[in-house]
Amino acid sequence: MVSCIIRDWQGQEAGETSLSLRVAKEASSAHVVHRALVRQMNNARQGTASSKTRAEVRGGGRKPWRQKGTGRARAGSNRSPLWKGGGVIFGPKPRDYSTKMNKKERRLALCTAFQSRVDSMIVVQDFAEQLARPKTKDMIQALSRWGVQESDRVLLITGEKNEMVYLSARNIDRLKLISSTNLNIYDVLLADKLVVTQSALEKIQEVYGG
Repeated sequence: MVSCIIRDWQGQEAGETSLSLRVAKEASSAHVVHRALVRQMNNARQGTASSKTRAEVRGGGRKPWRQKGTGRARAGSNRSPLWKGGGVIFGPKPRDYSTKMNKKERRLALCTAFQSRVDSMIVVQDFAEQLARPKTKDMIQALSRWGVQESDRVLLITGEKNEMVYLSARNIDRLKLISSTNLNIYDVLLADKLVVTQSALEKIQEVYGG
């Protein structure tokens, strides 16, 4: 169990909460997290890259020149892989890159990765009511008060999608907004800072807690 300080809209301490997730053993944690990360990245690949073999390239039905007597090398088709405009040898074909991983193992990896980022996590009170209208400037100022640097890559996790928060955050460079239900290991590990609302942390604890 780890303790987290809750900050209000002004950046002041407004309380304390705890986070207790079931994590992998230290000896195997890196391996489990790596497998889950590779799985997510593989599953995001479309696998639509395709090239044509000599049988699929248009043309090449006629023998370019006779077999003997020209002094040139033998040629049976101008769509040979050795010719310009010919087919591709061992080129890519559409394939499925997806890999499987047990659900319990995926959850364990996500919990391990999330709890390992506690030192970079900033827990804030729900602030949707502070935004009467979409205002990117107000969101940037709030992030600054919470201790986020301009150069930091930020992952903002909210309990549920709010239109004002979304419109205020969407134009901020290096910031990604997700809800707690869309928590994933890639975004958690990629961010320099995790800004988590109190309601989002409670949902994460409820869903993934031991």
